[in-house]
Amino acid sequence: MKKIIETLKNCWKIEDLRQRLLITILFTAIYRFGSFVVLPGINPSLLEKLQSQTAGGLMSLLDMFSGGAFSHASIFALGIMPYISASIVMQLLAVTVPYFQKMQREGESGHKKINWYTRALTVFILIFQAPSYLLNLKAQSAGALATGISWTAFMIPAAIILAAGSMFILWLGERITDKGIGNGISLIIMIGIIARLPQAFFQEVSSRFTAITSGGLVMFIIEIVILYAVVCASILLVQGTRKIPVQYAKRVVGNKQYGGARQYIPLKLFAANVMPIIFAQALMFIPLAIVQYSTDNASPVLQSLMNTKSLLYNAVYVILVIAFTYFYTAITLNPTQIAEDIKRNNGFIPGVKPGKDTADYIDTVMSRITLPGSLFIAFIAIMPALAGLLSVQDAFGQFFGGTSLLILVGVVIDTIQQIESHLMMRHYDGLLSSGHTRRENPSAY
Repeated sequence: MKKIIETLKNCWKIEDLRQRLLITILFTAIYRFGSFVVLPGINPSLLEKLQSQTAGGLMSLLDMFSGGAFSHASIFALGIMPYISASIVMQLLAVTVPYFQKMQREGESGHKKINWYTRALTVFILIFQAPSYLLNLKAQSAGALATGISWTAFMIPAAIILAAGSMFILWLGERITDKGIGNGISLIIMIGIIARLPQAFFQEVSSRFTAITSGGLVMFIIEIVILYAVVCASILLVQGTRKIPVQYAKRVVGNKQYGGARQYIPLKLFAANVMPIIFAQALMFIPLAIVQYSTDNASPVLQSLMNTKSLLYNAVYVILVIAFTYFYTAITLNPTQIAEDIKRNNGFIPGVKPGKDTADYIDTVMSRITLPGSLFIAFIAIMPALAGLLSVQDAFGQFFGGTSLLILVGVVIDTIQQIESHLMMRHYDGLLSSGHTRRENPSAY
């Protein structure tokens, strides 16, 4: 505690860091305030069915990412997820479509064009997602609309408000990135997830001490120990790397000698990040969201697939996560390009011939380290279902794994790195007493 207090004092002493922290707190506070502003014309006390719908499944995930705004019909109900969906699509296009590949290689101008396309695609997604949300709101809580207002007249301005709210969140995230501590989009997502933690925690405590068969204090302690172990393992996964040594040849230019030093290429154990879980969830939930309207006539197999705690559902889920981990790693890390860059800079891997042999060697190493990473990501993905076997409440069980845990771990580590970089520049101690975190770790998104 003394170390934390001393670090906070050091942060306050640095004017630039102090301003960035205050700006970050201000913009996140604006985001949380907007999450409680209900759409004009909606009575928030009549949204019980909408809130019960978001208690589990895909809707629960969307509500978690929006910090509860989805279930409360807030102006920020759609959250930042439309932009995340657009970013995923653009990432795939940038590695599969030659036009976008060329654009990505154009440097800063190319990145600006890609960002423009991402925003345009976000607006396109919102054109469909905002009316869809309102139609679902009408189906679940038609009586929540104020008397004297027709749904036809309500939906057009409400859709515009929802779309504008989502784009405003994107603007807040970009301002946090530019003027705040950095990684604004990731922080927005993290704040939305953390916002549900206190309520979920107290619900879990209450259920353990009120239910006769829940196990009481002993089971709650076991839960916390398991959660702590999973968080520690996730931190190790996020920071895990395999370093490949690269020897650079000596070359003389005039009277100066260049090269000759050995450097290392860090290949991340967690290169795919949370994308495999997101892709797998999209395949598992979106088709089933269509089938669930006919659950009475659905076959036992479909009913099992629609149950997120069933053995069949989780088995298919694990297979998809592992497959997408290899797929996303393959499209984001190009061994041939890495080998060409090494050769272009007069470097080589000791014991490996430059060119194709180097590319094959890097590909082999990536395949070997991707396997344990994919297995652990798959384990994290089904942890909420495993937590359900211990009678953990669904809301609290979501913090045991899935995208929520990996995003929280990734963003917290990256935020610590950002703060430590400012402290180190002014020769202050960092936040960690055992050394500084490594800078090669990316943010969650």
